[in-house]
Amino acid sequence: MNGVQREHGRAGRGEQCEVAVDHGCRRPDHSEMDRSIRLGMLTPSSNTVLEPMTAAMLADMPGVTAHFARIRVLAIDLGADSRAQFDLGPMLEAAGLLADAKVHAICWNGTSGAWLGLEQDRAMCAAITEATGIPAVTATMALMEALDLLGVRRIGLVTPYLGAVQQAILARWAAAGLDCVAERHLEDPGNFSFAEHPESLVAQLVREVAAAGPEAIAIHCTNFRGAGAVPALESETGIPVLDSIAVALWGGLRAAGAETAALIYWGRLFGLPKAE
Repeated sequence: MNGVQREHGRAGRGEQCEVAVDHGCRRPDHSEMDRSIRLGMLTPSSNTVLEPMTAAMLADMPGVTAHFARIRVLAIDLGADSRAQFDLGPMLEAAGLLADAKVHAICWNGTSGAWLGLEQDRAMCAAITEATGIPAVTATMALMEALDLLGVRRIGLVTPYLGAVQQAILARWAAAGLDCVAERHLEDPGNFSFAEHPESLVAQLVREVAAAGPEAIAIHCTNFRGAGAVPALESETGIPVLDSIAVALWGGLRAAGAETAALIYWGRLFGLPKAE
């Protein structure tokens, strides 16, 4: 491939990995970056992965900063108590606090819409925008947009979730016209515990799913250590890998009107064009 050579890249957690780098898409000079953009991130309270990972990615975009407000999320299942964690009231309160920082976009950096339904995410975003005047998006809404832009329907799914939650996601996605050809999950009720699974395990699950030949693979949990492995996994498999932390950041940047190409190191997601 012209202009491509092997270089050592970041694999996360201090590891070195070998990735294919297209020198036509190398990290641009700081002068090329977007400036003075503030992203508001609604964050599950027990999540310990998304904030440092988002900060690591944004090191490639000086002047773009992420600001976080937390809502209480302790466990992920299909019960009433778990569903109540994602009620609109706490989301609006946290979004209002982010609005005090005059953020340019607000993102629900959680994946509950995958099993509770995109209609809940859309209603939440509409309510946030009505209350604050700020555009809003969610990790799951951004994932659906990315899949549409990629033009894919045959997907793989990797999560740490309980089987019942995984099946609820697959049912929602099937209704949206997506065909999951392979999936892996870990039967973990979470939420804090999701972060305890090492990046190497997440990468292995992605490799297993990749063997089925999906057109794209989603790592859909924002407290799961997948984002750092994406550059190496995409190089190894040739398949777009859409990690939800990266997807949420991509969606937030687009909602704020920012370009995303400066983050192409973190996955081909960031090179997708804006929808017409």
